[in-house]
Amino acid sequence: MDNNIESMERLIYSFSKLPGVGRKTAERYAYRVLELDDDTVSTFAKSLVDAKSKIHFCSVCGNFTEADICNICKSRKSSIICVVKEPKDILAIEKAKNSNYLYHVLHGTISPMENRGPNDIRIKELLGRLDGVTEVILATNPDIEGEVTANYIAKLLKPLDIKCSRLATGIQMGSDLQYADEVTLTKALEDRKEM
Repeated sequence: MDNNIESMERLIYSFSKLPGVGRKTAERYAYRVLELDDDTVSTFAKSLVDAKSKIHFCSVCGNFTEADICNICKSRKSSIICVVKEPKDILAIEKAKNSNYLYHVLHGTISPMENRGPNDIRIKELLGRLDGVTEVILATNPDIEGEVTANYIAKLLKPLDIKCSRLATGIQMGSDLQYADEVTLTKALEDRKEM
């Protein structure tokens, strides 16, 4: 039903841009916003603007932070770097027991289909962080792009005498790390294999 209320249509359109939100869900969200009191809506809108304006990437690992360097990089000392595709993957790995690693966020994977090569993601920055590192865990998603990226990085690390491992089985091919449960992810980290 087209209600011809321009501001409502803009709100529905805005919600529909979120992942997994279709038109009907966007409409439910929009109508719910109209039911909220003004203070709640103002707080919600301010939190969106604040998050977008204050959060940026850590200058060391590429994780989300409000400071120049994220809390993990500031507080942890480790000779193991866990390489992930995007910042939300760090949250998934942090749920696993004994995950006391440093991280490196690639901000993408190698994908010839999307015209994205090794120079388009943060591989060069990873290579610049390897002083004192004894192991690199390649924790990219177990899909084609994640495998291609992991294999590419493993080949770069091989001559550097740094142990390079990949998450073990337990995580389904084609799935995203953020949806893996704690037990599966813990097992995958424990049973990682050298590449």
